[in-house]
Formats: sequence, C-alpha cells, structure tokens
Amino acid sequence: MHIEPEVVTGAKLFLSYATAVGAFGLTAKLALDSIRSNGGVAALALRSLLTTVLVFCFFEVFPHQAVGVSEVHLILGSTLLLLFGAGATAVGLAFGLLLQGLLFAQFDLPQYGMNVTTLLLPLWGISLLAKRIIAPGTAYVELSYKQALALSATYQGGIVAWVGFWAVYGNGFSGENLAAVGSFGLAYMSVILLEPLVDLGVLAAAKALSGYSRGPLFNARLHQPA
Repeated sequence: MHIEPEVVTGAKLFLSYATAVGAFGLTAKLALDSIRSNGGVAALALRSLLTTVLVFCFFEVFPHQAVGVSEVHLILGSTLLLLFGAGATAVGLAFGLLLQGLLFAQFDLPQYGMNVTTLLLPLWGISLLAKRIIAPGTAYVELSYKQALALSATYQGGIVAWVGFWAVYGNGFSGENLAAVGSFGLAYMSVILLEPLVDLGVLAAAKALSGYSRGPLFNARLHQPA
C-alpha cells in the first residue's frame, strides 16, 4: 500500500500531513485506552516494540509487488490487532513504516503522511467493528472464520479505499488512473482471502500454546472475555 512517489506531489501533499495528524490523534486514543484496560504503560511499550519489529519485517522482508498506483503487502493488520491490541498495533504500524522508510526507502518519506493514514484509519475502523461483531464473552482465540473475514476484509478494504482516494486526489479521474487503481484493488483480493486464514491459524496456535501466549506481551482479550 505504499503510494508511489509521483501520485501526489507539490502542495497537494499538505492534505496528507493533515490526515496524518488525525491518524496520530486516533493512535494516541487507542494507546491510552490500552494503558487503562490492557496492562498499563509497560505492557503497551513491550507490545508496541514487538509490533514495530513485526511491521518492519512485513514491509521489508515479506514478498511485495508493485501493482498500479501502489504496492501489495501482506500487512496482517487484523492479526496484529487480535494478538496485541489496537493501541500497540497502531503504534507498531506508525513506527514500523517510519523505520522502513528511514533505513531502506527514503524516497517513500514524502509519502509517509499518506501511507500512515492509509494504515491507521482502517485499523481504527476494525477496532470499532471488533466491538460490534465479537461478543464481550468471547475470547479472541474462539473467533469464527466469518468474524476473522469481516475484520480482514474491512481492514484491507479500507486500505484499498484510501489508496484509491490518494490516486484520484493526485491524478484525477482519467481512464489510465482509474485502471491503475482497479488493478491494485483486484490484486489486493489475494490478501483479503489469505489474511483470515492466517488469523485463524495464529489464534489456534495461541490457544494451543496458551502457557506462552498470556501475559504483558499479548492482548489480554486474546484468552480472556471482556
């Protein structure tokens, strides 16, 4: 979902700075909620460090392919949310993306505002969705495929929607631009189909290894009902 450098340029970049500020505000809210209900400051710091490392690996190590106006990545946003909570996941997405840009892709840094917005706002959306579709008495390790699919499809759909917005904002409604957006959206279907299976596999492993997947490194909701 890295926006290509030529998609949005010049003064139009200022909108991405504004949306990034909003995304960081939501990240701060999610982090504060985590501190209050999910283990405190130290636990959030530990989980955020872990998610930052994982996100960096997802972007830099996992296979990725440039398609249309952006790149297709296996980001595993819903997986991270279920394992580590929304607050730590938001922090990890923001810092993992920044670290990848600083160390390996400096040409992506002008697009950081767009890219971080594209990652964080859909995450905030699925954090709200999880509260609606997962009953308070259900631990995350008991999630169904339908619930995992809803979270993954919403997150990845949000990413596609934001990429489409930035592409149209930067380059307009030309047939070529819309075709590039469409090809990117179609390519992301593979991620939407794969991620729920990854979610369920990871949750099954967490359930089987419950002695190792409890404590401050993991989301308390992973094993405990709300």
